Amino acid sequence: MDCRLGCGACCISPSITSAIPGMPDGKPAGVRCAQLSDENLCMIFGKPERPSVCSGFSASIDVCGSSNEQALWLINDLERSTC
Repeated sequence: MDCRLGCGACCISPSITSAIPGMPDGKPAGVRCAQLSDENLCMIFGKPERPSVCSGFSASIDVCGSSNEQALWLINDLERSTC
């Protein structure tokens, strides 16, 4: 599965504990990444400063669902169940 351009759910829903440019302590769940553009695109995609957890993410139907709204719900649910 390819990412849906403009979704951004994986840059909003999960907590990220590694440093992100503009967010040296990472980000809490439910907070937009500082590197997520207004169009919900990663501004550091493919760059070396992108956290490895982000680079390692692969879109899949079980995580991303069939819509941006479903992706937000599914990733929020995964985040809650792993805290």
